[in-house]
Amino acid sequence: MATPHNTAEKGQFAKTVLMPGDPLRAKYIAEHFLTDAKCINEVRGMLAYTGTYQGKEVSVMGHGMGVPSLGIYTYELYHFYDVDQIIRIGSIGGYGDQVNLRDIIIAQAASTNSNYIKQFHLPGTFAPIADFGLLQKAVALAEERKLSYHVGNILTSDTFYSADPKEKDLWKAMGILGVEMETAGLYLNAAAAGKKALGILTVSDHLYKEEELSAGERQTSFTDMMELALGLVE
Repeated sequence: MATPHNTAEKGQFAKTVLMPGDPLRAKYIAEHFLTDAKCINEVRGMLAYTGTYQGKEVSVMGHGMGVPSLGIYTYELYHFYDVDQIIRIGSIGGYGDQVNLRDIIIAQAASTNSNYIKQFHLPGTFAPIADFGLLQKAVALAEERKLSYHVGNILTSDTFYSADPKEKDLWKAMGILGVEMETAGLYLNAAAAGKKALGILTVSDHLYKEEELSAGERQTSFTDMMELALGLVE
C-alpha cells in the first residue's frame, strides 16, 4: 500500500526502522552495513532501504528536517506499514558543558517548542519520552562498547536560526544536553500509536564551545551511533 510520500508496498519495511534526517545517510548505512539491501522508496529523494544486519531484517529511511517532515514519515510507518519501533539517528548541537564533539546523546526525553503536540488536545503538558526498553538496551550496549555517551533531556526546536539569542541559555540552565529538530515529534507519534521509539544522536557542533563537523563528516563519520542503533535490532 503506497502513500503520496512512500511507494513501498506493505511488508517491505522491517519491524525496526532506523531514520537519519539526511536520506544520503540512509543510503550510506544501506551500502556499508546492510546485506542484500534493496531500495524501496525514492519519492522526493527520501530514500528507504530494507536489508539484513547480522542476519536480522532492518530498514533505514531518511525523514528530512524538522518535526513536520518526520511527523509524516513516522506516522505512515507506524500506521500504514506496521513498523513496531523507530530509532532516530541524527546530529545534535551540544549545550551541556560535559558534552563534546562526536559524543553520543541518548535522548531519554525531548522537550520542545514545537506546536506539533497541540493536535492531540491534551488537558495539560505531555512529556515526550523514549521507550524504556530501547533506552535501557542502548545504554547497556554503549557501556559495553565503552562509548562516550550521555543520557538525558534534549530540546527539539522548530527554529534553527532563533530570533532570541538568549533562548539557548534558558534551556541550558534546565539541564538540556543539546538541541535538534525532530525527536519530540517521533516520541509523540510513537506514544499516540502505542509503538516504540528512541533517539540516538551524535554531537555535530557545540553552541558554547564553537566546534563543528563539516557536512561531509556528518554524513559519513557517525559510525559509533549507527552501529549502536543497529545493535538494537532484534
